[in-house]
Amino acid sequence: MSTGNAEVVVIGAGPAGIAAALELLPARSCHVTIVERGLDLPQRARVIEDGGEGRASARLEGFGGAGAFSDGKLTLTVEVGGHLGEIVGAAAARQLVEAADALWLAYGAPTEVHGAPDATTDDLGRRAIMAGMKLATVPLRHVGTDRCPEVLARMRSALLAGCEVRFGTAAAQVLTQDGRVVGVVLADGTRLPADFVILAPGRSGQPWVQEQAKTLGLQSDPSPVDLGVRVETPAAVLQELTDALYEFKLLYWSPTFDNLVRTFCVCPYGEVVTERLGDVVTVNGHSYARRRTQNSNFALLVSSRFTRPFNDPVAYGQYIARLANLLGDGVLVQRYTDLVAGRRTTPRRLEHCITTPTLPSAAPGDLSYVLPYRHLKAIIEMLQAIDRLAPGVAGPGTLLYGIEVKLYSARVSVSEELETDIGGLYACGDGAGITRGLIQATASGIACGRAIAARTCSA
Repeated sequence: MSTGNAEVVVIGAGPAGIAAALELLPARSCHVTIVERGLDLPQRARVIEDGGEGRASARLEGFGGAGAFSDGKLTLTVEVGGHLGEIVGAAAARQLVEAADALWLAYGAPTEVHGAPDATTDDLGRRAIMAGMKLATVPLRHVGTDRCPEVLARMRSALLAGCEVRFGTAAAQVLTQDGRVVGVVLADGTRLPADFVILAPGRSGQPWVQEQAKTLGLQSDPSPVDLGVRVETPAAVLQELTDALYEFKLLYWSPTFDNLVRTFCVCPYGEVVTERLGDVVTVNGHSYARRRTQNSNFALLVSSRFTRPFNDPVAYGQYIARLANLLGDGVLVQRYTDLVAGRRTTPRRLEHCITTPTLPSAAPGDLSYVLPYRHLKAIIEMLQAIDRLAPGVAGPGTLLYGIEVKLYSARVSVSEELETDIGGLYACGDGAGITRGLIQATASGIACGRAIAARTCSA
């Protein structure tokens, strides 16, 4: 360690990296440098608004990470959204989630909490069981796609006043010596000496994290891949569920193949959007704090975990998504009634749908040419189960967009303080496979920041 201030390099300015740096600001024994390969927040917003070249990458990379222009759901639990409970213990994870929630509130997240258990949610849970599903009630705050950049802009101001942030700067290599981190080499060849390094590059940085893990000899565990569709219906069909819970989380084991199918990222009165993962176009959903559409949407995902000899679930998910892009020149959309009837949705059939698509660029087509049969069968079976809870889901007003894919990073092995086997090298957030959402990513960054602050202040 240096004799003066400890040099801390944070790789990635997403929720995890931001939280780690904010936690370190009061520690006068640290000098913090954040390295972010994407754009600064104002530049990201301009690129997205202009809709020009780079719009897709600007949605995922830069200050705020993928969360900056996301739906902004803060799930206040350790039960979903990551592995913190397994790593640090349930009690410590809950405290970190509370700290993460407090951080977001301090910078302007809404105080309203959705999904608190009551008589209505109890009744919905009972009815879900009768339909063959499990309903998980999760308390959450909804920031909104339009309000997320405003909250993050306040965090940005605090960080720029207290540490160095380098935008448009990619990390190339983590440097070690005698089992301890000593610095980072940037893509332009610059070397940043470091006493501590925090790997927090977000989900889009997953390939780089895995490359570094392999080079450094770090252990990591493969993660499953979630493949499925984004379901869009008239908002009235889901209103009972969204009014009571905002985000309903339904779990279902498909009877034919015994696959876990789950709902994810419910967007009441929202819109379906495209998302680019490298050269692959996928689908996602947004909902806003200040405006509404006539539709609601949610993801329906089938989880698959592979065993030997195959160990690259990310490549598998990308392959399926590329197949959809090949057939639809992007995202495909199909009416549920056409899918179960075994026919392709044509532009004319789409015009007959009572639901107006919120993603007009999606190409009418046939998802059965893309999804593996076991996934397709599981999705149809779950839609029929949800229809028993929310009549109309398995009906003529339902549209299915594909492919939605969640490519989770292999989880880097870390200690209870989120330190890797290399001294001074910490890993947090989605890119390291530690978390899968805003709150746990923030919480994991706080954990890293606290661990380093404790070590530098006591040195």
